[in-house]
Amino acid sequence: MRGFPSPFGTDESLFDDYDGFVPEHLPEPGRFLEGHDVLTDEAHAAFHRATRDLFEERTVYDMTFDYNLARLNLDTRHASAGYRYARQRDDPSVLRAEFTPTTPFCPQTHTLTIGSFRAWNGLSERHEYDLVRVRAAPMHHRSESINEELEAIEAAYRAGDASVDPEAGPSDAERIERALEGSEPRPEGAGAGPDPDPGPDPDPPDAPF
Repeated sequence: MRGFPSPFGTDESLFDDYDGFVPEHLPEPGRFLEGHDVLTDEAHAAFHRATRDLFEERTVYDMTFDYNLARLNLDTRHASAGYRYARQRDDPSVLRAEFTPTTPFCPQTHTLTIGSFRAWNGLSERHEYDLVRVRAAPMHHRSESINEELEAIEAAYRAGDASVDPEAGPSDAERIERALEGSEPRPEGAGAGPDPDPGPDPDPPDAPF
């Protein structure tokens, strides 16, 4: 179970096709992509198809819409949201990816961008790039702090820091953030109501230890 049933429906007529490139339904390339070789047409579509598969495997899901984050690029209801990509001008083995959320206050932007970094770089054998760099678009109200964290993760990853594992699942901090934001998936079979009774307290106040 990846999220709650979406109130927005799943009418396929509202989505573009993964094989197409519809620039009017995509965000404009932003500051992070300026001066670099922005992917368009089949180059964009091909990488985004690979992204769909990686995000599915690593469960990079938008919990608001209850779908693989790659679908946001195809959702015609949010024509200015999603990912744009560019090959880095001085090193075409590096891809830059900039995420534009649906609103400036999207609470999932932090976890989605970090999850994207981990998916692309943890499964790098599944695409042609040695490194995918990720940033949040400046329209998000926390883009500066989010991007500082992404820069730090990227720098540590480039340096071979063993503590930065793009193949790892969400950190405890990320899980806490998701829970606070209401975006942490509930257990299988749980509805949107109160949490199930956890049972008796394993350490009641009068416990000896």
